[in-house]
Amino acid sequence: MGIPLREKKHFALTGSPLGHSISPFIHTELQKRAGIIADYKLIEADKSELESCFKERLLSLDGFNVTIPHKTGIIPFLDGVSKKAELFGAVNTVAVKDGKTKGYNTDCTGFIRAIGGAGIDLDGRVLILGDGGVSRMFIFESALAGADITLAVRNTAKAEGLKRELKKKLNYDCKLTVLDGADGEYDLIINGTPVGMYPYTDKSPLSEAAVKKSKAVFDAVYNPGETLLLKYAKENSLKYLNGLSMLVWQAAAAEEIWNDVKFSGEDIDEVIRLSEEYLKDE
Repeated sequence: MGIPLREKKHFALTGSPLGHSISPFIHTELQKRAGIIADYKLIEADKSELESCFKERLLSLDGFNVTIPHKTGIIPFLDGVSKKAELFGAVNTVAVKDGKTKGYNTDCTGFIRAIGGAGIDLDGRVLILGDGGVSRMFIFESALAGADITLAVRNTAKAEGLKRELKKKLNYDCKLTVLDGADGEYDLIINGTPVGMYPYTDKSPLSEAAVKKSKAVFDAVYNPGETLLLKYAKENSLKYLNGLSMLVWQAAAAEEIWNDVKFSGEDIDEVIRLSEEYLKDE
């Protein structure tokens, strides 16, 4: 008797736009290291298409990731969410089993492991830029770490709801300011906006004058590897880190949920290195 063939699994990323996502590359490299037979595709869907996409395409998968603009919008369609995803009000990973779906937030795992590896602390004065899905995670994780948070957004009226939610869930008060007026001295600036992302590489959410007063910068953007925001940090001798290591770590956490596997630090370092090379060739 021959060895039975393992069934191929199917995973994907949904969001919009997805044109330059390297998630398929990262997940394929992780799956190789874990011996998982699978594919990973991009399924682009805008806000108006999310419900039909979920019912007609995503439910047939073994699991999927969620990115802008669906990290909060996906939640009403799911059968349940993890405690962290419920706390953040944002989901980036969904497991599908026997037609049932459960949402998780592995961005938090990726973020904490990434900044920890770079020697960046989260318990000081933190300026968080943006109030979208990934910024929600940044603000809750920073609050849990005891940081003194200022949230800089385009629309403070909209962000008041997030401020009230933070107070209700964690009894935590954060400060609010507008992006254009964000100034002051911070131990860490965290960019959760897409400003500076390819192809708009000549943009920064903050001026150099605002950046240089701080000690460290983390930019969730990973393409390009050095955004204008990070260039400001580099030129002023600040600690800085782009979003690639967070992306790889959160992808590994998703694979652990979907496939009950584990990855070593060496595995992750190698996938980060290969991903950097892949981006250079893009």
